[in-house]
Amino acid sequence: MRLTRQSSYAVRALMYCAINTPELSRVSDIAKAYGISELFLFKLIKPLVENSLLETVRGRHGGIRLGRPAAEITLLDVVKLTEENFALAECFEGGGETSCPLVGGCELNAALSEALEAFFTVLRSYTIADLTDKRRAMRSRLGIEMMGLELN
Repeated sequence: MRLTRQSSYAVRALMYCAINTPELSRVSDIAKAYGISELFLFKLIKPLVENSLLETVRGRHGGIRLGRPAAEITLLDVVKLTEENFALAECFEGGGETSCPLVGGCELNAALSEALEAFFTVLRSYTIADLTDKRRAMRSRLGIEMMGLELN
C-alpha cells in the first residue's frame, strides 16, 4: 500500500505545528518548508480543521495550531481523513460487490483484510508527538544554549 501525497503532507503539517507549539504556524511557512504550494496546503488543512486536528486563528497575526495535543493525534486519524480508500485488491471495492466468483471462499481476501488491520494497528500506535518529541527537545535545548551564548 502506498499513501498519497495528501497523507504525507498532512502528517508533516501537523508535525510542523507540534514542533512550533505553543506558537501559531503560518501556512506560508509550512508550504515553504516542504516545497509545496499554499493552495495545496490549504486544501489539506480543511479536513484537518473540520475534524479538530488543527484549528485556525484569523487575523493579521493568525495562523494554525494543533486542535488537540499531539499525543492524542494518531497517524491513523490523519490517514483516514486523507486517503480515499483502502482497497488492497479489486474484491475490496464496491461494498462487497465484485466480479470475482471466488470471493466467498477466497483466502486472499481474508489475508489482505488481516494485513490491512495490522497496518491500521501500527498507524494507531504512533502519534504526532511520537514523531516530533525528539525534534522539539532539540529545538528547546538549542534555544537554551543560544540564550546562554547571548548572556556571556
